[in-house]
Amino acid sequence: MATKKKSGWATLPAKAPKFDFSGDALKKAWKDLHAGDAEPYPDAKRAAALLKAAGKAAPKDLDADGVATQLQEGWRAFHEGRFEAAHEAGRALGVLGASLATKALGIHAAYLVDDDAERLQRFEFVTAIAEQAVDALPAEANSHYRRAFGLGRYSQGISIVKALKQGLAGKVRESLDKTLAIEPDHAEARLAMAVYHAEVVSKVGGLIGGMTYGAKASEAEKHLAAALKLMPKSPVAHLEQGNVALLLHGSKGEDAAAAAYEKAAGLKPRDAMEWLDARHAASQIE
Repeated sequence: MATKKKSGWATLPAKAPKFDFSGDALKKAWKDLHAGDAEPYPDAKRAAALLKAAGKAAPKDLDADGVATQLQEGWRAFHEGRFEAAHEAGRALGVLGASLATKALGIHAAYLVDDDAERLQRFEFVTAIAEQAVDALPAEANSHYRRAFGLGRYSQGISIVKALKQGLAGKVRESLDKTLAIEPDHAEARLAMAVYHAEVVSKVGGLIGGMTYGAKASEAEKHLAAALKLMPKSPVAHLEQGNVALLLHGSKGEDAAAAAYEKAAGLKPRDAMEWLDARHAASQIE
């Protein structure tokens, strides 16, 4: 079980490995750590570009060096599993830190919040922050992807059928399409698109899924293959591979799902998020 803090943020279990991204370690590991979301390394050049793009939407009295330093510290906290600190660092930078703030809040909610109602509220907050980023930084792939993540996880929490009736699935699809239009090699968006197609087909069938929502089993398989090629060493890719197998094939997909979960659980985690992904995959085959 996770350990509760007075602030309401659960910390990583005591058995979790310790990750250290101090100094140059963060930059050296960045490419591997962000193979999934294609987040650019937050150096001063990147910070300056964000400031220019955000314009008046950026918090006042910030310079590129300061923003870069704060983002790097925030991402260190995220990868080391200090999700509350990472979220707060992102929020302190307004739309400039939205990608960090939403990822920290979303991963924490997905794995370390036990209460269903609280988890849904946090995914709603992820969506709200991401929508501010979409308005201020529409050319950023992760502005749209974090919105899709928040909406998608919220939809799963209330049931896909309810989400379809409320039109949320269409919003998820819209955000994923925009993400991939900006960054075709966004592996996590590919993975999310695979799950989108598989969940819709699973709930309403191939015919209605295709005609009404543009969802197809073949598209799920295509996006999944692309994601696995882009992030083969990431536990979440194989975790979702297992989930897609069950959604598309039911009991006939159990062996394939078990193999995918075993693969995810056996990969060496490179940061706290991957450890949580791998732990969850292991729980599916216990």
